[in-house]
Amino acid sequence: MKALTWQGKRDVAYGDVPDPIIQQPTDAIIKVTSTGICGSDLHLYEVMAPYLEEGDVLGHEPIGIVTEVGAEVTGLAPGDRVVVPFQIACGRCFMCDQGLQTQCETTQVRDQGMGAALFGYTKLYGQVPGAQAEYLRVPQAQYGPIKVPAGPPDDRFVYLSDVLPTAWQAVEYADVPPGGTVVVIGLGPIGDMAARIAMHRSCRVIGIDLVAERLERARRRGVETLEYGDDVAEVVRELTAGRGADAVIDAVGMEAHGSPVAKFGQQLAGLLPDKVQQRFMETAGVDRLAALYLAIDVVRRGGTISLVGVYGGMADPLPMLTIFDKQIQLRMGQANVRRWVDQILPLLGNDDPLGVDDFATHRLPLSDGPAAYEMFQKKQDGAVKILLAP
Repeated sequence: MKALTWQGKRDVAYGDVPDPIIQQPTDAIIKVTSTGICGSDLHLYEVMAPYLEEGDVLGHEPIGIVTEVGAEVTGLAPGDRVVVPFQIACGRCFMCDQGLQTQCETTQVRDQGMGAALFGYTKLYGQVPGAQAEYLRVPQAQYGPIKVPAGPPDDRFVYLSDVLPTAWQAVEYADVPPGGTVVVIGLGPIGDMAARIAMHRSCRVIGIDLVAERLERARRRGVETLEYGDDVAEVVRELTAGRGADAVIDAVGMEAHGSPVAKFGQQLAGLLPDKVQQRFMETAGVDRLAALYLAIDVVRRGGTISLVGVYGGMADPLPMLTIFDKQIQLRMGQANVRRWVDQILPLLGNDDPLGVDDFATHRLPLSDGPAAYEMFQKKQDGAVKILLAP
């Protein structure tokens, strides 16, 4: 089959890989009909090279049709249309029972000290072949896949794999008080959707970004938008009675602009052998923390910061005195997809309050994947969300 594979830093290839097969009685195989490029895929494209191998299949945002199921998979049959969550969870362990599917004890990648296995996301998360491919093997298919109706275009449901539950959890964790204000830093796909969800819940939303097209896109949805700059924190305080926002969602993560020292650290790490790079990333601060520092600055005292952007460094410096003094609450983590699905599904009807039907900015064939990665990484042509069709 055809798939997108990682070949090196900023090098994604479209080509042949082995067809997936049933390996365990809890597996299923799906024919992928649409698959997204996620903002966190850019971390693989740019930063996480030491944890990848040439030929690793990328991607973790698929919708498709079941073609085969293992002997222990009930509730699914060939022909069913399903969305596959980005994490692989069993649904019956202690952590899954707590609604913490990203900590699933059945699929935890213990040899790396990490949580549940993820599709297409490095050795740290199990090196499971990903979903930017014509077919996908789905482990733990007795629990993971989400059945959705046949008929509506893929855009209606594909975001259940990652974008919607990740943005939903970001807003949940932000814990915005009724009628309160939330600042969303970064208006890429997750930040954009988090802003839509917060507005749907009657929050006041202020969005911050550097990219004019993304600011305009959010503004059209009713978000108050600010261009990132040296004075943006003061502007937020002016808009919030001098206190700052009740909550801040950091939807940027490790690739934020404005941290030249950390950028140099990322570039330096990229020159080292893989094993040395891994050690460097695990013991040094390699994240660009401008977005997180901004979040700490603009949240009011006693407010909440919800981290949804992915960070990768193990020893990044934080202004702990300020965090403590302001009584800031920090909440973070990979989204627990199945925990939120039942709350999200009612919003995917024909009235489309979150605008999922036209959320994608680009729909391209899978064969255009290498160019699509470059376009998304460089923020060209107004790219916010790219869907690929195998």
